[in-house]
Amino acid sequence: MTDEQTSGSLSRRDVLRASGGVFGLSGATGNASPSFSLTGDCPDATTRPAMRDCEAATTAGCTDDHPRTKELSDEAAAALDADFDTVGALLDDGFVPYFDLLTDGDAGGWSHWLNPRYIGDDSILDASRPAAVMVDNKWWRPLGVMFVATRDGERLDDPPDVYGEGDDEDRCSPWHHHVGLPGRYAWWKYQQVWGDGADTGFRLPCRTPCMMHVWTLPNPGGVYAHGPPPRGSRGGPPAEPAGFETTATPGEDVLGVDVLAEELLNSSVAERSR
Repeated sequence: MTDEQTSGSLSRRDVLRASGGVFGLSGATGNASPSFSLTGDCPDATTRPAMRDCEAATTAGCTDDHPRTKELSDEAAAALDADFDTVGALLDDGFVPYFDLLTDGDAGGWSHWLNPRYIGDDSILDASRPAAVMVDNKWWRPLGVMFVATRDGERLDDPPDVYGEGDDEDRCSPWHHHVGLPGRYAWWKYQQVWGDGADTGFRLPCRTPCMMHVWTLPNPGGVYAHGPPPRGSRGGPPAEPAGFETTATPGEDVLGVDVLAEELLNSSVAERSR
């Protein structure tokens, strides 16, 4: 961030936008800095939103009724109910909204919340320490968790299988990464603000780390689907209380920048973006 951006002369919305960027996993668009190489030496990179399966990924054996899928889904649901049931609980645990919070319409009314501490540790498929939680922006309630294949903050090129191994036709390893400019920029910006940005410099990564959703609400695409449960499967009641001081009402007011700006700027996690 520039000196002007950290001087306190900008509005709360401007500060949040400056620290958060304008791209998200949802595929939002904006203007990247001209100092970035958009594709560079990345043959799979695109300027439009794009996802690819990770190198050894497969969904051939992934089923919602597999014991390991049920176990992982139950673990995620239990963690969300016990520790991450409100936006306030997410903020208290160090989660920060990813950049799709800025583009509610494009994101279909949901957003990712990332935890730099869990992304930076050595856990991967640990539902009690999820790299991210997906939140419905209408009801302010969690929809599921996302795992990110990093260890100590470093990207893993061979993320663990959920179950099965090798050439097993029943192997389940539903990892994907983002190679489109929006996702690549969003991850780069996240690293600059919350991670070790010094290691990335001004060069966009060719792709994001491998990522995997585990939805805890009914989803026609399955537990590991890329997209969220449909609106009809996300019904209330809304999260009450919100878990942090706000005049907005879950279920009536959309969870967005205006609702969160003051709370984020006053929270401990905001210190690293100042």
